[in-house]
Formats: sequence, structure tokens, C-alpha cells
Amino acid sequence: MSARRPPATRRAPSAARPPASAGGSDLDRPLASAGIPGIAPATAAALARGLGLHTVRDLLEHTPRRYIDLSRTAPIGETGIGEEATVVGTVVRVRGRYVRSGRHLLMVRVSDGSGDLDGIWWNQPFRAKAFAEGATVAMAGKVERNRAERRSHSPCIQNPFVEVLRGPGTEAVHTSRIIPVHPATERVSANQIRRFVHEALRRYGVLVPEPVPPGLVGARGLMPRSEALAEIHFPSGDARRWAAHRRLVFEELLVLQTGLAIRKRRVERETAGFSHAGGGALVERFLSSLPFRATGAQRRTIEEIAADLAAPRPMNRLLQGEVGSGKTVVAVAAALRVAGSGAQVAFMAPTEVLAEQHYAVVRRLLEPVAGLAPAEEGRLFGDGFGVELLTGSVTGAGRERALEAAASGRASILIGTHALIQEGVEFARLGLALVDEQHRFGVHQRLALRAKGGQPDALIMTATPIPRTLALTLYGDLDVSVIDEMPPGRVPVETSVARTPADRAAAYDRIRAEVAAGHQAFVVCPLVSESESLEAKAAEREFARIGAEVFSGLRLGLLHGRMNSSKKEAVMRAMRDGEIDVLVATTVVEVGVDVPGASVMLVEDADRFGLSQLHQLRGRVGRGGQPAWCVLLTSLDPKGAGEDEEEREVARRRLDAMVRTSDGFELAEEDLAIRGEGQILGRGTIDQDGGAPLQTGRTDLRFARLLRDQKVLAEARSEAFALVDSDPHLELPEHRPLLAEVRRRFADRLDWLFAS
Repeated sequence: MSARRPPATRRAPSAARPPASAGGSDLDRPLASAGIPGIAPATAAALARGLGLHTVRDLLEHTPRRYIDLSRTAPIGETGIGEEATVVGTVVRVRGRYVRSGRHLLMVRVSDGSGDLDGIWWNQPFRAKAFAEGATVAMAGKVERNRAERRSHSPCIQNPFVEVLRGPGTEAVHTSRIIPVHPATERVSANQIRRFVHEALRRYGVLVPEPVPPGLVGARGLMPRSEALAEIHFPSGDARRWAAHRRLVFEELLVLQTGLAIRKRRVERETAGFSHAGGGALVERFLSSLPFRATGAQRRTIEEIAADLAAPRPMNRLLQGEVGSGKTVVAVAAALRVAGSGAQVAFMAPTEVLAEQHYAVVRRLLEPVAGLAPAEEGRLFGDGFGVELLTGSVTGAGRERALEAAASGRASILIGTHALIQEGVEFARLGLALVDEQHRFGVHQRLALRAKGGQPDALIMTATPIPRTLALTLYGDLDVSVIDEMPPGRVPVETSVARTPADRAAAYDRIRAEVAAGHQAFVVCPLVSESESLEAKAAEREFARIGAEVFSGLRLGLLHGRMNSSKKEAVMRAMRDGEIDVLVATTVVEVGVDVPGASVMLVEDADRFGLSQLHQLRGRVGRGGQPAWCVLLTSLDPKGAGEDEEEREVARRRLDAMVRTSDGFELAEEDLAIRGEGQILGRGTIDQDGGAPLQTGRTDLRFARLLRDQKVLAEARSEAFALVDSDPHLELPEHRPLLAEVRRRFADRLDWLFAS
């Protein structure tokens, strides 16, 4: 009896009569009970575990990762090394054996008269049963040189896609059809998944709802959803496949943006906050007292924030700005406006080093405005404003003073770390929650800060540029201000990659020359102490080594997160005062550290850092207006000997991007392209260190990709807000299916998103 295979047709499967209990809920049936031949409980468990496919709906939305177009095959003799190719030929040899390393090698040779091509699989002996000499097969993948068998002169494809077209136990198929290749998992092949999807479409395709309002479907010339799902899996041609893809991408982004629009407009309608209409004169006094002229971008963002603060609803604003663009000045202006109206400001930073620096900078900036005496223990302004510091290292009388000042209202600005959200910290009237480097905090930490004061305004800042595509999605509930102008005098940092001992020696020479000219340098290492599991430079070891062997005549300092607060502050004060020539540090200096005399940044094992970290580190030098250099040291072998090809390529792309541009937003887009967008809307999952929701990994958007679909995202957002503004609750009959889809896809995650 011949094995059962999908129908040999270029048409998408026609819908069968739905199950007797047909209804919308049938799409949410568990796969194990969906009646799809071949999906036994063990197979259903494998699909759930490996691919996140639990229901019929999940299976229908499990789109192919590629397609094999058998109408566009190439003769084997005309394929070239390094090319992607699809060939059709006859199996002339099936050979499996174990090699010296103990691994199993399966080699299937295919010939079409113009040449031979080997398909190679490692440690998959079970695949041999799928092939028989004389069978006709299609094979697709990247053509390589065959290094698995020295005697073979045939090119090969490692782990190719293979479709048996004709042979024992198979039915003949049309070789001109487009074959979908779905993402597979352990114990479930792409061929099996294709059969499952085909049967699911046949049985359940008629039940697929249409969430996009009819007016939009017609106006945009969109394919109906049920038709689009059938075509995306089993395309009848390229044009139809792309039309289906366009339809599904637009729909997914429309549903997401509609959810954001509903929540944003509801918050604006229903939430009452503080109106901070005063403080304008104080802000102008502050700006005129600065030793430099505020840039136009700073002025613009200050005015945008002032308008929000004066409104009766809570402000929700994201402030983006390059390293050194002057976000702190904007934040202080916002704090003064709030303090001028009689409310308080909580200013939360992710590290003690940064919190202490903010405290020092804010005091220094406000001295001319409010008459703050540097030596005054009570830290009270002459105008009645007070600034206090609260971190985990502030204890005893200092902590009691800070807590009392916040509770009584005597402290108008309380600066600190996550210590601000601990039990026992109370505010008399919290008007503004200000969070710096927001991506370093978890959702619950930001929520806890806002909970200290009813419905305070919120301003969250980042020097890690967020691509516009993510800002429209991750921060869809926020208004966004961008400081897109650098203060005059900032010189771009010259960046290079050092790979050889000669490159390292040249970097050390650069540091010596800069120190001789009166400047300073950072040497950043990824670890504090040596690690047996990572061959990375450790700060403590490197501090000892370069102090003895490289810079014996220079003044060296050491800074890392395991040092107590007083020691860290003493080191940073010495660095700022010019008492240290070379500071060896971990990434504790990544954000907020301002040393105008620093002109060289040397990053050890730079290939281990992310793009945003490297960009932040580079921003620590050249802040005094002098020429500056960033040297990225790496032991990566450019030829990749003995290294993982994919990891090596990712690291190379990061380092190349750092050399190519100093534009943080361009780097952010590149970082998004490298990492992938990951979990766009998490469920409040916080990483083990209490940081931000994990972003790397499989995306939770099934069809759209934010970087690729930026134009569609903007269009979907515009349509979504127009719909919600015309029908705030989506009560009209033509809008109800869209509301149902919003609730099904994103409701719980939108709750989390807006809470953030």
C-alpha cells in the first residue's frame, strides 16, 4: 500500500465540512484532540514543547520559514559553491557509516545526468529509511564542498530539505508546485508538519474569523483571512503568496496597535493626575544659570514635558537622547517645575555609582538657582527645596534624615537606587517619578515607584536609543521626546578594532601618549574576577597585570560593582579630580559616568559585549571636547578557525557596526536586526537579576517583523488610532470582531505593557 502524502496539487486545500461541534472555539481545540491524522498525544506534546503549538489555531498560524519552488530547479552541473540551489535527480547511492569520532555519517548521492550532489546528515541514521536507490527526489539548500569524505569530488548540501517525488511507497506529484518548509522540531519533521497543516486547513479553515473591518479590507485591497492562511501555507503562485503575507502582517500589526490605542485613550480619559502649572520662572532661571547654552533639542523637549506636566492627566513620556546629549539638564528642568508647584520628585537610577553621580550633578547644577551651599549638611535650598540621596549604602543617621525629609516634604528631590521603592520610604506628595536608564529596571520596580504617590507623572529616560519600530510598540502608551542634537564641541570618537599583539601594543602607546598630554583612560573588562568558564579579561587580574607590566609609571585605579559605596565614590571622585590616569573597571562605568578628562576607552574582549553596551562605553570618553579614541580588543579569529560560525558572524557584525557609525539610533536598528525582536509583549517575565523583560529569542509576533515592516507598522498604527477615536469601545458591529481578536491575542500582555 502506498504511503499517504499530501495531495499533489498547486492549489490550497479546499475546506471540508467542519466537525459536528463546529464553532469559533474549535480553533482553540488542543491538537491532541483535533482529529488530525498523525497527531497523537506524544506528537502533540512535541509540537507544544518545541514550537509552542498547542491548538489548531496555533498550527494554522505556524507559517513556513521558506519555500521550495520546484518550477525553478537547476541542473546539478550548473550549481556553484556557496549558492542556494534546488535540484531534482535520481538517488544513486545511500551510504551510512560511523566515522572515527564516533558520529554517524549518512550520505545520499543524487544524480541528474549533468553531475552528482551529496546530501549529508550527521547523527541521523534513521533518515536512511526514507531513501531508495532509483527514487526521484528534490533536494534544496546551500551548496558546499564535501569535506566529510576525502575521496568524494561531488559538492554537497548539509542537512538539505528533501522531498521524495517518485519512488517505492510514494505517489507521483507535480514537480512544478511550490512546497512550504515549516519550522520543525525534534521528532516532528517539516514534511509531517506540512501534512498536519494541510489537514487542519481542510477541516477547520472555514471557521477562521475575519477581524479586520470590511471597510479596511476593501480600501486596502486585502485578501480575506481564511484565504490568506491557505495561500501562505500552500501558495498557488508568488503573487498570491506575497498578497497573503501582506494581509497577515497588516492584520497582526493592526490588532496590536488597536489594543494600544484603546488602552492609551482610556488612560487619557479616565485617569486624573497632578497639574504642575508653576515653576516656569524657576526653570528659566536655571537654564540661564548654566555655563553653556541649552541646545534647541533640549529646549524643545523641556517645552514638551512642561505641556504634559501642566495637563490634568498623568504624563507618560519617554525621553531618548544620545550619550552626552544633555538628558540630565532636561530632567532637572522637569524636576524644578514639579518642585515649584509644591510636589516632590523621585529620581531612580539603576546603580549606586550613577545615583551618587546624579546627586552630585543635580546639586552642582542647582547651586546658582537655589543657593545650595556645598558644605551644608541638611542639603536644604535657600528657596525651601531640598535634595536627598537614598541608596542601599546610605545607613544610620543619613538614612533616617533622607526618610524624614521625604515623608515631611522637606526633600523636594529624592535621588536613589531601587532603595526608593523599599518599604518605609514615604513621600508627602509625589508628583514625578523619574527613571534613568529604564531598560535596567524590571516592570514591577517601575510600578512600585509610581505606587509611592497615587498617579504621579512619569518621565523615563534612556541613553540606549530605541528603534522607532520598537518605540511604537514597546512604548505604545508613551509619548516620545528625542534629544537629537549634541551640545557644541563634542567630537566623534574614533573607533577601531584591535586583533593582534601589535594592535594591543599600539593601543597601550595611545594611552601613554594621552596621559602624557594630561588626559585619562578607561580599560573595561567583562568580569570582576577570573572565571574558569569564561576566557575573558577579569578586572582585578588585569589591574594587577597592567599595573606591573604595562603602565608601571602611571596612577591606576580599580572600580567594580562588588566594592562598597564609599570605596566606589572615592575612586570615581579621584578619577574626576584627575588623580587617576588609567581606571580599570567593569561595566559599572557603562552609564552616567562623566569624566571630562578621559580621552581613551579600551574594551577587553569586546566581542562579548552587546552593541548598546559598547556604544554606552564609548560615550564615556571625549566629553571634554578633546579628540578621543575607543579601541575594541578581540581575540576573535577573523578566519573563524575552531569557532562557531554563527556566533563569530554576529560578533563581527557588532564590531563592524561600531567602527562604521557613532549614530546610536543606527546602532539600535542594527542591534535589532542582529538579535531579532524577541518577546515584544512579555507577560511580566523578569530576568533573574530583576532586570527588564527578556527580549532575545523567539518573537511573539507570528507574521510581522518590526524592522522589516516599519512602513506597515506606521500605517497600521494610524488606522488603529483612527478607528478607536471614532468608536472608543469598538461597539459598532463591524468593529466587534477586531475587539475580540485584540482580547484574544494581546489583552493580558497589554495590561502588562501599560503597567510598565
